[in-house]
Amino acid sequence: MPRRRRTAIIVSAALLSAAPLLTACGNDAHPGAAAVVGGERIEVSTVQAAVKDVRTAQEKTPQGEQLVRETGQLSRAKLYDLIVNQVVHKAAADAGVTVTRKELQEGRAMLAQRFGGEEGLAAAYLQERGVAPDQLDAVVERDILINKLARSMGTNDPAEGQQKLNAAFTTAAKSLDIDVNPRFGAWDDQKLELGDYKAAWITQVSEQEQPAVPSTA
Repeated sequence: MPRRRRTAIIVSAALLSAAPLLTACGNDAHPGAAAVVGGERIEVSTVQAAVKDVRTAQEKTPQGEQLVRETGQLSRAKLYDLIVNQVVHKAAADAGVTVTRKELQEGRAMLAQRFGGEEGLAAAYLQERGVAPDQLDAVVERDILINKLARSMGTNDPAEGQQKLNAAFTTAAKSLDIDVNPRFGAWDDQKLELGDYKAAWITQVSEQEQPAVPSTA
């Protein structure tokens, strides 16, 4: 099948300087919660478990010490990911966009092929995006949802598509009434940022450069 160039959206995992793991809640209204999103609690223990999975995977690699140093804000990054997952799923649901199990399997297989197999895929996502192997499916599914949502907006102009996508995420974030434990920082619906964690998690690239999802045409 001939390739067609189209805009794809991927999630970046640029992790910044060191910040401590957070073990207590500074929000008396939601004790023990790192955040409340759409009325559902994200527990501090959930964030810590996600961090532990990544750290365990990092420590097993030859460059483990370097990876740990470069992902000092991992607790905030993992909470950010958990919040963003709900924002993306809300925006997709509002647009009637879903991901089937087959699409997830095909998308992951394409990525595995690109990185030389499952081990290569796991290593790349751990190093570049701070994703543990058991977190891969959730991240790949989110990537596919973002791509399908972008395509559903029916524009070939990357800038216009990005604006529409950001507007959809902002609307979804506002509707979820996101309340974050102040120890993790304040959530910004408009910028889709958490405190001073400013990872640019949406970056436009062509599918020829980053084959993130299978064709559904």
